Amino acid sequence: MQIFVTGASGFVGGAATRALIAHGHKVVAMSRSERSDAAIMDMGAKPVRCDLASLEPAHMKGCKAVVHCAAFVEAWGPRDAWFEANVLGTQHVLDAARAAGIRRFIHIGTEAAIVHGQDIHDADETYPLSPNSPFPYCATKAEAELRVRAANEPGGMETIVLRPRFIWGPGDTTLLPAVEAMAKSGQWMWIGGGKAMTSTTYIDNLVQAIELALTKGRGGEAYFILDDGNISMKDIITGMASSRGLTLPDKAIPAWIADIGGMVCEGIWRLFRLKGMPPLTAHAAMVMSRGCTLNGAKARAELGYKPVVTVAEGLKALKKAHAKS
Repeated sequence: MQIFVTGASGFVGGAATRALIAHGHKVVAMSRSERSDAAIMDMGAKPVRCDLASLEPAHMKGCKAVVHCAAFVEAWGPRDAWFEANVLGTQHVLDAARAAGIRRFIHIGTEAAIVHGQDIHDADETYPLSPNSPFPYCATKAEAELRVRAANEPGGMETIVLRPRFIWGPGDTTLLPAVEAMAKSGQWMWIGGGKAMTSTTYIDNLVQAIELALTKGRGGEAYFILDDGNISMKDIITGMASSRGLTLPDKAIPAWIADIGGMVCEGIWRLFRLKGMPPLTAHAAMVMSRGCTLNGAKARAELGYKPVVTVAEGLKALKKAHAKS
C-alpha cells in the first residue's frame, strides 16, 4: 500500500515511516525543508515539499491511506500556534485527503483531548472530550479529533483516531531531552512528589497500532493505545533518566504551588514578551501532578492491539539506544 505521512521527520511520524517501509509499504511524506527531505529519503520514503497549509490532493496521488502525525506539541508558543497547526492544519489534511480519494485516514490524537486539569482514573473512550480546556494543546487536539471523527464517510474515507498517552522510547525529541536538560542545570524537581499514576505508550507499541489501523477498527472511532499497566510519574521518569546515566534529585514542590507558579510564569512571559520558554508552564505543572490512567480494552477488542514491548523492555532498549549514540 502507498501511504501519505505527515510529520515524518518527527518522533512518531519517523518511527511509523520506518516501520511501514520495513513491512513493504511505500511512503510519501510531507516535507518542509531540505533537511527534512534528506531525513525522509534516508528512511526510504519519498518527500514532497509542502506544509499543513499548502498541502494539495496532488501530493497524495497514488496513496490509499494517510497517517497524520504532524502537530504543534510544544509547551510554549504564540497563542494561535496550537489552533493553526492542530485544528486548521488537520482540517486542511482532511480536505486534501478526501479530494485525493484516500480510503483510510489515521489521526494520531492524544489523551490530552479529554483533559481540562482534572485527575483521570481508568477512563475509556466514552469519556467526554474537552474542546474548551484552558490548556491550548488539549483544547485544539480535542477540536481536531472532533473534526476527524465527523469526517468519517462509510463507503468513502474512513477515519480512525489513535490516542497514545505519554509517548516515550528511543528517538524521543521532547520529553527525555527536557528532563535531561533540567537535571544537568539543577532545575529538576518533582511536582507533587511524582506520585501521580499514569498510563504510558512506548513508541513501538504505537507504531504497531498504526499498522493495525490501516485495515482494522471502526470508522469514526477513537482508541486508547497503551502499554501494559500503569506506573507513577516518578518511576517512569526516573527509569528514563537512568538510561542517560542521570540520577534525579528528590527535590519536590506541592502541586498547588506548581500550578500557581506555572500561571505566574506564563503571565510574566506574555506581559513582557520575554524570549525563550518560561521555566514552568501551567500545562507542564498540570501534566506532572495529575493522575491519568486509561482503559485500553477497546483497542484490544477492535484493532487486535496488544503491546509488543513491556515498560521494562522499553527502558532497556532506551539505555541500549543511548549507548550506541
